[in-house]
Amino acid sequence: QVQLVESGGGLVQAGGSLRLSCAASGRTFSTYVMGWFRQAPGKEREFVAAFKWNDGNTYYADSVNGRFTIARDNAKNTGYLQMNSLKPEDTAVYYCAVGACSGYRCKGDTSYNSWGQGTQVTVSS
Repeated sequence: QVQLVESGGGLVQAGGSLRLSCAASGRTFSTYVMGWFRQAPGKEREFVAAFKWNDGNTYYADSVNGRFTIARDNAKNTGYLQMNSLKPEDTAVYYCAVGACSGYRCKGDTSYNSWGQGTQVTVSS
């Protein structure tokens, strides 16, 4: 089992930037894909981005492509979500997760079996 702890959320004005971190511990050798999801009030959880640890392939939702970048630091067992040009519609609780998947399946939350507690991101207009 992998334990995940997110950090880096907060309040930012539209057009600003934030970097979220996801520190992994436990059986990290089993980590295959790290994904980021978000859930806004009254809405379903949606895919944001994912990163495959072994080959570096990345996946992004259309709504964040070109604005968000997912990355990792192997030495620290930590993944990052750099969010630039933030918009009010990016406001949500952001969750990191790990699992095993490939291709389009990495955009589905059922592909992930360990989740962090979430961190709030609020973008003001």
